[in-house]
Amino acid sequence: MQTTRPLGAFLRNFREAALAAAAAATLAAAPPAAAQDDSVAEQLRRMAERLARLEQRNQELERRLQELQPAATAAQRTATAPAWGDAGRIDSLARDQKALAQRVDDLARQADLVEAGEEAGPKFEASLVGVGQQLNAGGSADGRSATRANYRGDVTVELPAGSIAGAQISALGHVRFGQGEGVALRPTHTATVNSLAFQTGAGADDSFAILAQAHLTFEWSLADGGFNDRKGDRIELSVGKMDVFGFFDQNAVAGDEAAQFLNNAFVHNPLLDSGGDIAADAYGFAPGLRLAYTRVGDGSAQWGASIGMFAAGSGANLSGSLGSPLVIAQLDWSPLQLNGEPRGNYRVYAWSNGRTTGLDGARERHTGVGLSIDQRVGRDWNLFGRAGRRIAGHGTFDSALTLGFEHGGRAWGRARDALGLASGWLRTSDAWRAASADGSVAGYASSRSERLVELYYRMTLNEHLDLSPDFQLVQRPGGEVGAARVRVFGLRAAASF
Repeated sequence: MQTTRPLGAFLRNFREAALAAAAAATLAAAPPAAAQDDSVAEQLRRMAERLARLEQRNQELERRLQELQPAATAAQRTATAPAWGDAGRIDSLARDQKALAQRVDDLARQADLVEAGEEAGPKFEASLVGVGQQLNAGGSADGRSATRANYRGDVTVELPAGSIAGAQISALGHVRFGQGEGVALRPTHTATVNSLAFQTGAGADDSFAILAQAHLTFEWSLADGGFNDRKGDRIELSVGKMDVFGFFDQNAVAGDEAAQFLNNAFVHNPLLDSGGDIAADAYGFAPGLRLAYTRVGDGSAQWGASIGMFAAGSGANLSGSLGSPLVIAQLDWSPLQLNGEPRGNYRVYAWSNGRTTGLDGARERHTGVGLSIDQRVGRDWNLFGRAGRRIAGHGTFDSALTLGFEHGGRAWGRARDALGLASGWLRTSDAWRAASADGSVAGYASSRSERLVELYYRMTLNEHLDLSPDFQLVQRPGGEVGAARVRVFGLRAAASF
């Protein structure tokens, strides 16, 4: 039989472990915010109380062990087979101690399950955004000034879907509804000055919703999480109906039309979206899959590589073949702050799509490359830049550059507000210039780059409501020299939950 000295040390170590577990459970039970789930806090509180009682029991067992230790030692020295007595009682205490340790382990696992359930529970997001805009007569499609309003709503839910083959699975569903198409522009390279305009094919009198996204994501963890519970190294596979720009060409400063820039040329890479190279369905979504690897390393920076394949053309709305899809690959690198949040993001990508159309409307393959950058500078400056170049295929413009910033309102006593300014250049393609020069495109005697400017101020009313005045200017719309400028004044109101 083992001596009592190792057993006493074990009891002391176990007591310290039990105290640490009780302290951790008690801290977990303290609600970090008023909104924490009361039932979860109550479960953790009860676990802390039970651990405290177990610790008291452990102290009693250790005291009894110390009382019996001299007799047990003498019995071991004088008997080859210790009889039931003091030494036997020590064996019983050891078994009790083992059972106690097992019970504490069970309670710790229960606490982990409660916390994991809280972390992996359903996540709901909802927003409703309205926009009103006034367009000048020179910039409108019919030569008359126009005022239009529209709204768009989005509801997104993300649910844990268990695990399979070592991968944690999550399911995402996204429903979108809205009404109003926004102002109608004269011909421009810019697709729209209102990226929030949304209306189903049924028309303005029917504003029913569409299933915008529905996909599963499988995540294989390759390393423990990083600082501040950030995810570690991992592989992800997403399959289903998706927004391509949720996975590629992302940008923290110019990527959310509900809070940042409204002009489509600033929300995404203009060649992919305004230029039509993603060839998604009428609402901008497509079925497909995306595979990604993310490397976090020591937590000072992370980098990743991803590739996606998405149905295009008639395949995007499932009315035609899925052949010749959009294939896009991206490399990204992000330096990290101490809390694990990115200080900036640098993304370079390339794409090829065999179901786009040329200037004559015939099907052709478009191939291009792009760059998306956003960078924090100090506490208030957030800079962004995008560049794109089409290297195969023909469109009205073949290269684009957009630059800008968002500045926080701390300097004027409104820390939660922000001011945004962006400029862009969409270079008219040689094919479009040639078509204009030979007269096949009426009204375009000469073509140059279209120039864009947008300015907004986002005023935060409370944690759920924003109000944003917005101004946009388009010079040389469609690249036409001497064309009237497009001027748009707007007001955006957003509620999010």
